[in-house]
Amino acid sequence: MFKSVLIKDYMATNLTTFTPGLEISQAIKYLNTHKISGAPVVDERGTLVGMLSEKDCLQVALQSTYYEDWVGGVVSEYMTEELETVPDTASIVDVAEKFLKSSFKRYPVLDEDGELVGQISRSDVLRALDELW
Repeated sequence: MFKSVLIKDYMATNLTTFTPGLEISQAIKYLNTHKISGAPVVDERGTLVGMLSEKDCLQVALQSTYYEDWVGGVVSEYMTEELETVPDTASIVDVAEKFLKSSFKRYPVLDEDGELVGQISRSDVLRALDELW
């Protein structure tokens, strides 16, 4: 039964996204202000090109501390480019197993055309499983 429940029924679709050229300081302020831990990075065509996480942003903070001055730069200098994604047709169980085998807290979700259509987090999967028990 659980195997047939799809992540597209539980993923977040109203996503915050960043562009590669956005100043990293603006991205960090946005993450902090909105209390989110990361966001997909898309190019001008809306194509997924990376993910920016709190962990990525810590690089900026640590470098700035080391140099005793704000290092700055743009999102593309700090984002993670090697991404793992999941298809919107994946099952909740399959994604739960994927989360257990990785350190990721979220995955970008792509449709059959490779377009970014959402994001699924550990908490989304846990909520789905809780509703299905």
